[in-house]
Amino acid sequence: MSIRITPLIDPDRTPSAHRLAWLASDADGIPVGSAFLRLFTGPGQDHLAELDLCVHPAERRKHAGSRLLDAAVAAARQDGRRCVIAQAEEGSSADRFLPSRGFRKVLTLTFTRLPLADADVTALSGIIEQPHPGYRLASWEGTVPDDLAETFVASRHAMDDMPMGSTDFGTVTWDLERVRGAAAAVEKRGDLLHTVVAVDESDGSIAGFTELVVPGNGKGDGQHYGTGVLPAHRGHGLARWMKAASIRQAIEHHPDLDGLLTDTADNNPYMRHINDALGYAPTHTTFEYQLDL
Repeated sequence: MSIRITPLIDPDRTPSAHRLAWLASDADGIPVGSAFLRLFTGPGQDHLAELDLCVHPAERRKHAGSRLLDAAVAAARQDGRRCVIAQAEEGSSADRFLPSRGFRKVLTLTFTRLPLADADVTALSGIIEQPHPGYRLASWEGTVPDDLAETFVASRHAMDDMPMGSTDFGTVTWDLERVRGAAAAVEKRGDLLHTVVAVDESDGSIAGFTELVVPGNGKGDGQHYGTGVLPAHRGHGLARWMKAASIRQAIEHHPDLDGLLTDTADNNPYMRHINDALGYAPTHTTFEYQLDL
């Protein structure tokens, strides 16, 4: 069967990345697959491209995936990228396809879910109310308040040493524009961003944060984004403290919410232990694959 690959114009552009897109169609012009290649442009990540490729199950093994991949890899090389990363669920067709095309497995992610109907609010309250001398909790919805903006941007460095296996992920450079842009993107698609932080009472700076995105209608599942504690403040149980507060807030503010989702790298045992203790149960495993160009 003849497969035609058509480049598309993708308007999805942010200050830190833009996307290229391709559509695969058969001889009758019927779409059978697509590929999106995100080209990161921020400092520390301008060597990286991220691939999202999908072929209709009935159209697999007819070379559509290979043709889409060839187009995306060629574009990444032309743009001077050092590597392409892609994600595949364990046991999926992508999990078989990517290594056959030269991708190597660089990271394992375990996805977990907390059913809020099963959440132990009494236990959460016990964690939240436990004293953490020298620290206090604060929270907000949407964009960070102006009086905390500078210190919140600085707290994003808590993610600089996030375990990423052998992925050539680079470093994400956060400034106030990027922080506000990320919050604006969540609001634009109709979702709600909740942030809980631990504040160092000695100087009012933010020592750590955790973010949760909830569907705008308050139903379905919320998604944890990032949780991090600055190195100088680790070892005080702040991550568990903040995450417990975030869960209780979700229960109180969104009574129709079904559950909370998160994913954790297998080489991050500290966060895995926190999630296990808070009642998150595994749902599936995905692998991060990387192609070095």
